[in-house]
Amino acid sequence: MLSSVSSATTAPFSIWPWLTRLGEAQILLPLVLVACLWLWRTSERSGRDEAQPGAQAPFTQLAPVARRWLFWLGAAAALTTLSKLAFIGWGLGIEALDFTGISGHAMFASAVLPMLAWTLVRGRSLRVQRGAVALAFVLAALIAYSRLKVGAHSSVEAWAGMLLGSGASLLSLPRRMRVPSSSASALGQRPPAWLPAGVVAALLLLPIGAPPSRSHDLVTQLALQLSGQQRPFQRLQLKLHLPAHQQQLPGEMQQQQQAPQPGIAHGVTAPV
Repeated sequence: MLSSVSSATTAPFSIWPWLTRLGEAQILLPLVLVACLWLWRTSERSGRDEAQPGAQAPFTQLAPVARRWLFWLGAAAALTTLSKLAFIGWGLGIEALDFTGISGHAMFASAVLPMLAWTLVRGRSLRVQRGAVALAFVLAALIAYSRLKVGAHSSVEAWAGMLLGSGASLLSLPRRMRVPSSSASALGQRPPAWLPAGVVAALLLLPIGAPPSRSHDLVTQLALQLSGQQRPFQRLQLKLHLPAHQQQLPGEMQQQQQAPQPGIAHGVTAPV
């Protein structure tokens, strides 16, 4: 008894539950919208400043970057959601790979954080821009790994999310992450101090104070409505080849009775 108490009190603090929340859509999507709105507004203002009297303001490269970011992020999110709907509603997964759907946390982290980092260091040297983007990819990889540590995803699901989100970021980033010298005034403007300060504060505080994410519940409800099933397919059913209406096994019932930690899906069904 005494040994169990002492081991519990000396157990080190785990950073994984906090880190995994950095991949939640409810935390990252508002930051994406703020960054894109600022890029778009800066693009329009730079275009007006560069326009000749009586001529139409030229398009700068910032607005297309914002559009590409939103497009590829939306495409990645749609593919991730479809993979989850396919398993939760119809049990379509890959048993050999323990795959029940692309990790949404890993996908959002790798699709948002590198672009967000580039936005915050705009106007600085190419070395600084590449370094910031590289560090953002490292953080996204840690978030993907955290999904394994909290028991929410298999390694294949986390890797799939990481690769999909990284592809969205790479397709959205400017090719050289800097502007030609002739257009430096249009693309070289640094963000105001409130933007990086606000983003950093949000990434530090929201994983602690934000309410638990309901994205998985919403996806599950949509999958059941589309498929007409009464119960969602579960990971164990993929391994045992059981139908969705099969009575739950005692082990699954015991897992569902355990209260989940805030913001963390436990992977009984395909988690978001």
